[in-house]
Amino acid sequence: MRPSQDDGPTSTDPRDSAHWDAVEEVSELLHEERFREALAELRDVLRADATNPYAFYFLGIALYETGELEPARDAYRACLKVAPTHLGARVALTHVLRALGDLRGAIHEGSLALSQAPGDAEVLYALGMAHHGRGDEAAARRFFHAFLEAGPDFDLAEEVKMILTDMGDRPS
Repeated sequence: MRPSQDDGPTSTDPRDSAHWDAVEEVSELLHEERFREALAELRDVLRADATNPYAFYFLGIALYETGELEPARDAYRACLKVAPTHLGARVALTHVLRALGDLRGAIHEGSLALSQAPGDAEVLYALGMAHHGRGDEAAARRFFHAFLEAGPDFDLAEEVKMILTDMGDRPS
């Protein structure tokens, strides 16, 4: 769950810009896969301002990448508590809940993300994976096909095509 280019400031609000400024260097650490260093920096940022959604989001990423799934889940939930519309955190939480075996929770979070961003490829992928994990192949197929129609990145599209093929489907 690497940060994407869309993880930066979402408005011209000075508080949002200040939150981003506090974590901008940390985002570089994450891109460089220096997760332990990022964790230390993020904890300092959160000690200074426990309402920084970017810090919680990036904390979730760093924890996930170091294999700490429960703390990653909690970091994403904290992000959503201070920024309920943070789509990246909602999608990441969907993936973490699925990885933890909470498929009902993953589908719930994915559905909230879908209502927020209908047609978003990352949301559709997360929901497809959650339904696939739950064994609801019909729903998984619907989300996977919608994902492929959304113009996703090549590698993820190839992964989904392989999953569909394993499910007996013939993706285009």
